[in-house]
Amino acid sequence: MLKQQGSNRIYTRETDENGRSIIRVVGTNRDENRAFIYMARHFHALGLPVPELYWVSEDEMSYTQEDLGDTILFDHLDDYTLLERTIRALAHVQVKGAQNFDWSICFPVPAMDERSIRWDLNYFKYCFLKGTKIEFSEPQLEDEFDALVSHLTSHSACGLTSNTFLYRDFQSRNVMIKDGQPYFIDFQGGRRGPTQYDVASFLWQAKANFAPALREQLIEAYLDELAVTGYGLRATEWKTALPHFVLFRTLQVLGAYGYRGYYERKQHFLESIPLALRNLNDILQPLKDDYPYLYALSNDLLLLV
Repeated sequence: MLKQQGSNRIYTRETDENGRSIIRVVGTNRDENRAFIYMARHFHALGLPVPELYWVSEDEMSYTQEDLGDTILFDHLDDYTLLERTIRALAHVQVKGAQNFDWSICFPVPAMDERSIRWDLNYFKYCFLKGTKIEFSEPQLEDEFDALVSHLTSHSACGLTSNTFLYRDFQSRNVMIKDGQPYFIDFQGGRRGPTQYDVASFLWQAKANFAPALREQLIEAYLDELAVTGYGLRATEWKTALPHFVLFRTLQVLGAYGYRGYYERKQHFLESIPLALRNLNDILQPLKDDYPYLYALSNDLLLLV
């Protein structure tokens, strides 16, 4: 049995009848499993770097897939070549992967929309912020949530109508390295949505702690590759919108850390909270005119560190 992280899915490494090492997955939600199965087959058929599916049970509650080994990108964050290969590959998954994609299969929603944005903001409020016992003004917090939603849904921010695949949890623990190449896993929460979100997830992962100069270098590599895919964008508008997606992703991550840490008492997530709080404060400093209450709140939260 392989170690669990955030989900309750069960992963085991087995040997099949041909002596081949495989990974067996037993899920907890049929619709989520069905989404992963469809996406894995779709991406693999397009030649994108995902594990090959070998077998799916009739009830779709379990499946076996290619064993990509035990090496994750998180353990090689000092290797710029791997980082660049990964973020360039992301551009192709987002654009090429969206071709002829059936968005209705996505779980739990087919696209990132205003309602799903508010779900994640409430995730932060109820699963993290309430758990800290810090006093806060709910009306002021909601006012700034409204402002953030406005930024994220504006047309100039690349909008929510982009016909691109949003990976949703694109971070270095979900990238396997095999034969020097990155392969992507755990994309079952993907949906149609803006490209900035995945870049924010990857480059502002709290435990990765990338230097600002490295982030800029990787953003330029990503935008170069996005142009190669033929996806048209205005780089200036894309970069202007990015900090708001970084903030949104960080709030969502803190919600997950609160739920997995405060409520499920998973040590890995509890250990990540101080790093994420420092990350939040750094992110909000250049945005404090847009979100003054969130910035003040982040200063209060730093007292928890």
